[in-house]
Amino acid sequence: LYENGSWKEAEELYLQVLEARKRVLGLEHPHTLSSMANLARTYSELGRWKEAEELEVQVLEVSKRRLGLEHPDTLSSMNNLAVSYTNLGKWEEAKELDVQVLEIRKRVQGLEHPKTLLSIGNLARAYSELGRWKEAEELEVQVLEVRKRVLGPEHPKTLLSMGNLATTYSHLGRLQEAEELEVQVLEVRKNVLVPNPDTLSSMGNLAATYSDLGRWKEAEELEVQVLEVRKNVLGLEHPDTLSSMGNLASTYSDLGRWKEAEKLEVHVLEVRKRVLGLEHPDILSSMGNLAFTYSNLGRWKEAEELEVQVLEVMKRVLGPEHPDTLLSMSNLASTYGNLGRQNEAEKLKVQVLEVRKKVLGLEHPDTLLSMGNLAVTYSDLERWKEAEELEVQVLVIRKRVLGLEHPDTLSSIGNLAATYSHLGRQKEAEELKVQVLEVRKKVLGFEHPDTLFSMSNLAVTYNKLGRWKEAEELEVQVLVIRKRVLGLEHPDTLSSMGNLAATYSDLGRWKEAEELEVQVLEVRKRVLGPEHP
Repeated sequence: LYENGSWKEAEELYLQVLEARKRVLGLEHPHTLSSMANLARTYSELGRWKEAEELEVQVLEVSKRRLGLEHPDTLSSMNNLAVSYTNLGKWEEAKELDVQVLEIRKRVQGLEHPKTLLSIGNLARAYSELGRWKEAEELEVQVLEVRKRVLGPEHPKTLLSMGNLATTYSHLGRLQEAEELEVQVLEVRKNVLVPNPDTLSSMGNLAATYSDLGRWKEAEELEVQVLEVRKNVLGLEHPDTLSSMGNLASTYSDLGRWKEAEKLEVHVLEVRKRVLGLEHPDILSSMGNLAFTYSNLGRWKEAEELEVQVLEVMKRVLGPEHPDTLLSMSNLASTYGNLGRQNEAEKLKVQVLEVRKKVLGLEHPDTLLSMGNLAVTYSDLERWKEAEELEVQVLVIRKRVLGLEHPDTLSSIGNLAATYSHLGRQKEAEELKVQVLEVRKKVLGFEHPDTLFSMSNLAVTYNKLGRWKEAEELEVQVLVIRKRVLGLEHPDTLSSMGNLAATYSDLGRWKEAEELEVQVLEVRKRVLGPEHP
């Protein structure tokens, strides 16, 4: 039942078994602990992370006492609890457990033992969640070096490590290095003569990096190849084939080819409905994707219809407090916003926020995200003071829990700066934007996309303050870097050219403004086609 995703039924069975084992064997018997761990896993799948955590804490306490801290079962229990802490947004606690497990495994099993390397990977993931990507990188490089030496450069686990490191490079904005690693992985996997799932997976990863680089045509080429192989080998209705169609649809969306995206998504949805039944998670995901495409096409009523259906099913199957149900409510709230029904959007967002506060606590990332979403609606309603109050609250918590340099904290500072701009408090907006820019320069480097985004934001404030020369200086810097790193055809580069053209207009330099605007138009026509919005 668990493997089939029938988690409610699995929960009932695991509860029965657990009660029987408690009664017959006692609370501390290994079989009883195994049942508690199984039930905890089921709670995790159901999004009931607090209940999972409570069980895992109990299992860990008993394992420590009866088996000792260094026993494999105790270490496994610590790992499980760390996963629950991650789900609950308690990343510091997750990190502390991961560090503890790693230290023991290093001492007992040695640095090159597979389980030690697995623990290093877990700690790297914890650092990623905390936005500490440099530390994640150091650990992943360590794992990769050991695996290359012990297993060889072409071993599946070595290739997996290269993929993990590539993902971290993407987080650090080092997209060229990410691409190099992914190309290496793909070349090794391509040498396998028969079409291999890992090869196709590598092609998908490289396509995702091309998307991050704005090289959507190259992403499309890879995704079309993957889709063709999967169609031929697995058939049109296989889950992996449908997943490939979804990825290609996403790339079509990036290219503004929403009609083609819609066509693929409708097909995926029809097949999944027939094969899986209306309440399967993959169907709900397909409906959500199609709703997103309808939003891009401005067909918000159709988006609303799908999102209402998804929400009704999720409420019935998962319950009103499940994380996925709350996410569906948030999506529907966004659609209400697009339809100008801000009061309905507000009502849903308040509901989501109240549940998340109750279930996850005030400091959970999802709760803070809900507060930020509600602040956006207040901004749409021009209730700037209420938006400001929420944003200040989110910022204070994120500073305390995550620290000033975490990406989410910096995002909060940026949101508050935008609200100050709306309130006409441009000097305060400037101070916050300068703060964000300085931190990003220090942590991420001068050429990271987020740093460049901060420079653009600060330039906007300089424009509003009539400080056009300072705005121009920043915009020129951003444009030069984006041209070099991303290329002339990347959307961010074109956006920079548009911003600089606007500043030239403000400075009365009409010829330079016109030249840039013509250049932007020509590139967009060539890349997106003359009919793109």
